[in-house]
This record gives sequence, structure tokens and C-alpha cells, in this order.
Amino acid sequence: MSASKTSPVPRTILCVGALTMDTIFRLETLPLTAGKFIPLDAVEVAEGMASAQAASIVRLGGSARLWASAGDDVIGDRLVAELSAEGVDCRSVRRVAGTRSAFSSIFVDMAGERIIVPHYDPALRAAPDALPDLDGVDVVSVDARWPEAAEMALREASARGIPGVLDADVAAVAVLDRLCPLASHIVASEPACRLLTGADDPADGLKNLASRHPGFVAVTAGERGCFWHDRRERTVRHQPAPMITAIDTLAAGDVFHGAFALGLAEGLETAELIRRASAAAAIKCTRFGGRLGAPSRAELDAFLAATGI
Repeated sequence: MSASKTSPVPRTILCVGALTMDTIFRLETLPLTAGKFIPLDAVEVAEGMASAQAASIVRLGGSARLWASAGDDVIGDRLVAELSAEGVDCRSVRRVAGTRSAFSSIFVDMAGERIIVPHYDPALRAAPDALPDLDGVDVVSVDARWPEAAEMALREASARGIPGVLDADVAAVAVLDRLCPLASHIVASEPACRLLTGADDPADGLKNLASRHPGFVAVTAGERGCFWHDRRERTVRHQPAPMITAIDTLAAGDVFHGAFALGLAEGLETAELIRRASAAAAIKCTRFGGRLGAPSRAELDAFLAATGI
């Protein structure tokens, strides 16, 4: 009798930050004036940066724990139930008594561009009492929407010698300046890079960030691809974005970060994990519905094989 094959244990990422209920409307064009606009499609989905990352990680075959805040309302119940149904471990989601859960209205046009109108009760961002247990966690990945929790998680990751990834998207400069030095890996959006460095060119901004932070630094630039700093070669490297027709760019960055964190946990070489993260984000952009467009691992592998990127 041949020995049975056992599947590898999925790598675990703790995702820290935003959790919102998003109502996404797809329109022909984004509104330029006041009026009533009938959408082509609409969907309601539990997401937010860290939460969309967590759901994407699970779809890609990893394990994700979510540390975020929700109100003690019906929307909070739905947020936890929906993400739990996706396979995300939501036992560390903090329920804040007497608080309304975060929500957003999002308008997406036919080219995938969007307007986002979010609402967060300030109580959701209050400092946490304690950090969840990190035993069994391979990577910590934080956004900047809950700064005190992000700082605690990054500090503990550093103390344990595990990677701490910062999703450096647009936020108060003081918050980003506070969190960047704590992260072993910074992946900044192009607008956040411009905010931090004043550079219009992502490659120039990347060089500036890399000169200030000793760890890994990358900048995602949408259809222009991803730029990252190779410290061994002391040069900027570039991963072109796959050629696609985008219909919804919402959560593309979150899918990128989820795939990036999982690749890091799985020990992939930097060029390979950026290649996979870029492809995962591209697939998402071809599908309406925010994080609902995140690919499975099989879909990602098939896309890479078909496109040869």
C-alpha cells in the first residue's frame, strides 16, 4: 500500500484594520452633477482593506485571522457572519458596545474607476485593550485605518521575528510616518507614496522611501504595475501589470496585499510573489463586486500559465 499524501498546512496571516459593509453601485459614468442615477448593477459586501485581504488570502489557499472593530448592531452581525462564511477566522473581531458599524457607498464606472464615501464611528478606532494571540501566525499584515492596533501588531511581529507588512494607502501622514518604521515590509499605493515623498514618479518615490526605511519597500501603480526596491542589487525593479480590460478596480490593492502576504508566508522569492500578487489583482479588476472578484489559487495558477507573465 502506498503512503497517503498529506496536504501542507496553510500559512496563517493576521490581518489588522478596516471592516466595513460596502454597497457598490456600477454606473455607466461617475456622476458629475446632482440627480438620480440608476445603476447597471449593485452588490452589498463585507470588506474594508484588512478584511478584503483576509478573504482573498483564504481564496488563495491560506488561512487568515481578522483583528478589526465592528459595532454591536445588526450590520456588525452581518459583517462577522459573511466573512466567517468565507473562511476567515473572525474570533478576534472586537464588538464595540453602543457603536454603529462602519459602512460605505461606492460608485464604480465602466472603466473601473470609483468614488468611495465611507463612514466610521470614531469609537471603532479607539485603542484596543490587548493584542490577539499570535501563536501560529506566520505574517502580520496591517492597514492604517486602526493605527493603535496596527502599531501593537507590528511591534509584536518584530519581537517574534515574523514579517510585519504595512499596506500604506492614503492616510494622515503622521499615521504613516508612525507605522512605516515598524514594518519589515512596506507596500505603498502610488497616491500614498506621493503623499509621503512628494514624488510624482513611483520609481523616484520608491527610491526615497527605500532610503528612509531599511526593510522591503514596494509601490503599486495600477496599470503601470509594481515597482520594488532590490536591496541586494541596489536597484529599482519593475513588474508590469498584466494586460486586461478593467471593469472594477475596487479592492484590487487589497487582493494584491493578500497575495503578497501569503507569498511571503510561503517563502516565495520576491520577484515571484510580486508576480503572483500582480496577477491576482489583475484578475480581480476584470470582475465587478469589490473583493468578491478575488481569484482562487487554481484561477491564479491558470491565469499565470495562460498569460506567461
